[in-house]
Amino acid sequence: MMSYEQRQQHLAQALRNNAGRDIRLSKQTSNLFRNRSTQDQLLDVREFNHVLAIDPDTRVIETEGMVTYEALADTALAYGLMPAVVPQLKSITIGGAVGGIGIESSSFRYGLPHETVLEMDVLLGTGEVICCTPNNEHRDLFFGLANSYGTLGYILRLKIQGIPVKPYVRVTHVHCADSQEFFDRVNEACQGSFDFVDGVVFAPGEYYLVLGEFTDDAPYTSDYSYLQIFYRSIRARSEDYLSVRDYLWRWDTDWFWCSKNLYAQNRLIRRLLGRKRLNSITYQKVMRWNSRVGLTRRLGTLSRRHREAVIQDVDIPLENAPAFLSFFQREIGIRPIWICPARHDGRRGHYPLFPMRDDTLYINFGFWDAVRTDPMHPQGHFNRMIEEKVTDLGGIKSLYSESFYPQKEFWELYGGNTCRLLKDRYDPGHAFKDLYQKCVLRQ
Repeated sequence: MMSYEQRQQHLAQALRNNAGRDIRLSKQTSNLFRNRSTQDQLLDVREFNHVLAIDPDTRVIETEGMVTYEALADTALAYGLMPAVVPQLKSITIGGAVGGIGIESSSFRYGLPHETVLEMDVLLGTGEVICCTPNNEHRDLFFGLANSYGTLGYILRLKIQGIPVKPYVRVTHVHCADSQEFFDRVNEACQGSFDFVDGVVFAPGEYYLVLGEFTDDAPYTSDYSYLQIFYRSIRARSEDYLSVRDYLWRWDTDWFWCSKNLYAQNRLIRRLLGRKRLNSITYQKVMRWNSRVGLTRRLGTLSRRHREAVIQDVDIPLENAPAFLSFFQREIGIRPIWICPARHDGRRGHYPLFPMRDDTLYINFGFWDAVRTDPMHPQGHFNRMIEEKVTDLGGIKSLYSESFYPQKEFWELYGGNTCRLLKDRYDPGHAFKDLYQKCVLRQ
């Protein structure tokens, strides 16, 4: 097996050999929910899938960028550690979560995945590989890579912050009947000693806070990796215990609740699929097949109903969260909705392509389904409504899915001036698309 340095040199030469062509990564998994050009030259980074070192004393985890969080967490757990933030799907790669945006129920304490990074090796469009840290001569790229989606370079190696774990997580489900009470309880929980905080909105009047605490002992453990479904348990029980590993992947078996679209919440279908196929990787494959053949588009045409996929995560300051939820339930109506608090600690630095107010608790709303209506609407009608409301309420939207921003508005929201300066310095030959081309125009 080649060393990291040898694979790095090999990849850099492959990029130089394809100079002048639009490039994107060829990798095992992807959690992008937007169409990508089939004309791009693919850069094969699949070999960068090794965990390089773990130091249990300093709690520093060194890993290559294409390592999935499943592999990363499994390796770290053997040392009594986990990455400080583990996004909720096994198929997400560490490089993807840092170059894009990830989040999980520890984000109220540790921020987003890019805020847990200590240093990175980045492959530039010139074929050069540079090391970025918060304090060296490439600190502008270190802070600029978050939310850049490979438009400034590709992350090959990282050092990230780990945290110590205990064997189990005690989970408490708290029901609230009022949205203001719900968000007040979220805020209160984030100021307490809990290790994990998230929640689910099932319907108006059905708001559930999900609180997690590490524990050394458990009277029992639940298994949501096969026939039992985690999100259904939230309504059914007030307390639960999971192993740490099962807690990290509690959402993955059913892709939160999106497995219902594949009828995979039926116990017979679950038995036919088997434990190994009930995961986000299987659902991704089906989703990408559907994107290629256009099955749901054809069914929508036959039904003569407007169908618009609304697959988004948005972050809203806590004080405006009730207003956004009221708008969303009235105008969009997708349910359930995932709720996850996150806080940006200004002491970690400023990330200009995904700006969040310092020391402000944000509420992430995750919703992944389609809106179906009888009247026809222009392309992106409901997604654009959401974008406008998010901006009005001082929030920001992740760019892993479809976006419909006008160009001027987009660059005002996502660090346009900084993007141009970084592009001029690190990709002067424009080997990679710019952020608007990649995330909005989908060229």
